Order: sequence, then C-alpha cells, then structure tokens
Amino acid sequence: MAFESKKMYLPLFSILIYTFAGSWIPAAPAEGARILAVETVGGKSHWNFMSAILRALVDNGHNVTVFTPFTDGNRENYTEVSTSTEATVLLDGELEDLIDKYGDPIKIVGQMAKMSRHFCDVVYQNSKMIEVLANKRSDFDIVLIESLYSECVSYVAVKLNLPLIYVLPIPTMDITSRLFTGHMSNPAVVSTSMARFSVPKTFVQRSANIAFLIYASIVYKISELILMYNEPREYDLHAPIPPSLVFVNRHFTIEPASPIPSNVVEIGGIHLKATKKLPKDILEFIEQSPHGVVYFTFGSTVKMTSLPEHIKKAFMDALAQIPQRVLWKYEDEMENIPKNVMVKKWLPQREILLHPNVKLFISHGGISGLYEAIDGGVPVLGFPLFADQPKNIDSLVNAGMAISMDILSVTKDAFLKNVLELINNEKYKENGKTASKIFRDRPMSPASLVVYWTEYVLRHKGAPHLTSHAINLSWYQYYMLDLIAFILVFIIFVVFVSYRIFKSISKYFSSYSRNIKSKSE
Repeated sequence: MAFESKKMYLPLFSILIYTFAGSWIPAAPAEGARILAVETVGGKSHWNFMSAILRALVDNGHNVTVFTPFTDGNRENYTEVSTSTEATVLLDGELEDLIDKYGDPIKIVGQMAKMSRHFCDVVYQNSKMIEVLANKRSDFDIVLIESLYSECVSYVAVKLNLPLIYVLPIPTMDITSRLFTGHMSNPAVVSTSMARFSVPKTFVQRSANIAFLIYASIVYKISELILMYNEPREYDLHAPIPPSLVFVNRHFTIEPASPIPSNVVEIGGIHLKATKKLPKDILEFIEQSPHGVVYFTFGSTVKMTSLPEHIKKAFMDALAQIPQRVLWKYEDEMENIPKNVMVKKWLPQREILLHPNVKLFISHGGISGLYEAIDGGVPVLGFPLFADQPKNIDSLVNAGMAISMDILSVTKDAFLKNVLELINNEKYKENGKTASKIFRDRPMSPASLVVYWTEYVLRHKGAPHLTSHAINLSWYQYYMLDLIAFILVFIIFVVFVSYRIFKSISKYFSSYSRNIKSKSE
C-alpha cells in the first residue's frame, strides 16, 4: 500500500523536476545570424579590435559581411567590402604632423563632429552600401559598427530596422556615454579619454576634467548643429537610435573601475591571438642575449623615421650603452646602428612580448600594444603622443609597471636613466606580473562574451530591457536641473512669504507699541 502511495506521486515529482531543470537550461544560440559590420575609422588598431570581434562571431557559425578599409580576403561565412579608396587611412604618419593635428584636446574637440560626419559619408556613399540601404527587405539580422562622436553611424540600423551594436576600440566613452547608454560617468572620478591622467586625484585635475567635459559637450553639439544646417545629409533626416549593446575595449588593469551600464560589455584584449613561432633570426637574437631584450616600437600610426634627428640620436646613444639587446621597429635603413640593436620594418609584437627574456617595452601608449604588454607582464616606458595614449600610460604608471616621458623634450641621460630603472628595479617586473595575473583571471574570454551577448540581443529582439530609462530623459531632466530649479523657487517663495509675514508682524507690533506709548502719555 505504501508502495502504491509513492507511485501516485511519481508523475507529480517528475513534472516538478522537469519544471525546475528546464528553468536552468541555457537558451539556444541564435544560429547562423547574418551580421552587417562596418569599420568606420581607417586606423589599424581600430580594425584589429573590430576584426577580432568578427572572427569570434564567424568561428561560432555566424555569417559576416563587413565594410572595411583593411581587407584580409574573403573566407567561409566572411565577406569583405573594401572602403580603402574613399577612407582616410591613418598609417605611418609623420610624428610632428600627428602631434600638431591630434595632440591638443581643445583643438580636436572642434574637429570631432566634422571628422565623424566625414567617416559616415565615406560609408554611406559606398556603392555597395547604397545597394544594401536600397533593399526593401534586409538580408541581415543585426548591425555592428564602430561608433563615432556622431549618431550618424546609427543610420544604417535605422534604415534597415535592425538591432544595433556599437564597437568602441578605446576604454572610455566620454561625451558619447550619454548618447549610447543614457548615463554620464562622474567626472570627479572618471577621466576623459584625452586627459593626461588616468584618475583625477587632485582638485585641479577634477576641475580640469569637469571643465573639459562641459566644453567638449557644448562645442561638439554646436559644431554638429552647424554642419547639419550648412551641409545637410540624408542621415540627418532620420532620428538616431540608441544601441542595444556597446562592446568596449576596456579592462580594469588599464581603465580604473567605474559604474557600468547594463548594455556595456567590456572585452579588453579580445585582439590577442594565439601565438605563433617567432622567426628564427628574431628568436636567436632574443635567446642569445644574456641580459635580456628591450622591444621598441611606436606602432603602425607613427613612422619612426619621422623622429627629429636629435631625438633619434638620443635614443640610439642611450640604447648603445645598455647591456641588453634591442629589437627596434624602424621603417627604413638606419645608419650607425649600435651593435646591440636589431632593426626591422615589421616585428611580431605579440610573440616578442610573451617571451620571458623580454625585459622592457618602449611604446607610444596605443591600447592594443599595452594589453599585449600587460598580458606578458612586461614593464613599459611610455612616450604618449596624442588622444587616449597619455591616459593609457598613466594607468600603468599608477599600476607601478611603467614610467611616462615626453617625446619632444627627451634627452639621452633622462631616457637612459628610466630604461635602467625599469629593467633593474624588480618592483616594475613584479607589478607587471601582478597585472598580468589580474588581466588573465576572467570567468569568460572576451570572444565568448562577444558571441554570448550578440546572440542574446538577437534572441531578445534587440534586448530593449538592457537600455536605461535615462536615455529617454532630456539633459536638464537627467541632471535634475528642473527639480533643483523647483526646489530653489520653493525656497525663495518660502523665504519671501516668511519675510512678508515677519515684516507684517513687526509692523503690527511697532504700531501697537506706539499706540500704547501714546496712550500712556
């Protein structure tokens, strides 16, 4: 009888098991999604970040069509459309020209709207893109595009009525944070991307940070309104949409911790590929150096050959005096090369920085190279040139694994002193290893995050629940200026009424006192 009783409850028990088990079964992936991607900026580091995102999606079975100024060739599930003939490609620039154009943040702010709209024009005037936008029925499921300082980039998603994901190759969103997420980072604790400090620690730095953020927001908005009036475009006629998601090239080893909106996903270091074997000559050069190796490059944007002669001489004379060997990326033939220096036009940076015999990385502070240095635990001597580079280097200075110098005022003695300090003082190496452990300690790889969240947006039809209500508020509502104004008006009203009442009472008692006095006389 007891057995029969238990048997009666088996169906109910089974239902409960399936119910609770089902609630923990992960959602099925959005298989074979058709993704339209656009690389808007002709910077190699920008493309490295975007291409790593697309590679993760293609490797997981999604079909990608990408508009890009950097073509690597089509492959299965991956199609490229070149924009190289129209795009402005930022490669191998002259040092002084780049510093003059992009070194002054105040100057850059006035150009941001025009540059952003130019990049949009390049994309939307491409013949293949015109065909895509002309289709009544879209062949795609979602749009991935590198964001700019203009919402013109959202036009393709608006036109095709598709969910939108922004790709941001720098760690900080700046004034675009309000446009993308509805929220603005607190400038008392989060530096702008073009600040020369990673964290505003002093009163002067906080003041400068807040002042620049206000200035940039106002100047950018006015500049864009003027351009929309003087040079109207088709995309100006369509209201922009906020992104479902923003992939940001950020990790807290390079960007100090701060509040993160729900639709922002940090994937710093996604461009780091599996290592390959070093070329034989480079491997032998590294391994046969008893004192280790120094790696020296300013990336793909700046030509080393454009360095002023006195700076080049300071570098060469100082490096000739150290016991370490030096790998130096240099685009041309170099005269009077020191015996301990190997010069090449291209070097496999990722593999070099992971070699245990590499003691120092001399860099301009580009975010891609710094992530590679952090991953390898290699100390950095930074010569930040423009944009986010000063802030990037300062983050590593605060982490105790870097020293920052000014390229235009560098001297042989100061350079040599800092090189020896970074190599010989063990604290920089130890701090580098600590940063590397933190950088690698993640619950999911950046590539896995990209795949999961892209599919999440597809599964949930744009995932509007990730977007904060703050995106719907006007600027004065978001900063509670209307509430502050109401409170001020209320306080003024109370003070005024109190004053009038007090004055009336005072007048009454004064009159009463005079009447009593006159009666007594």
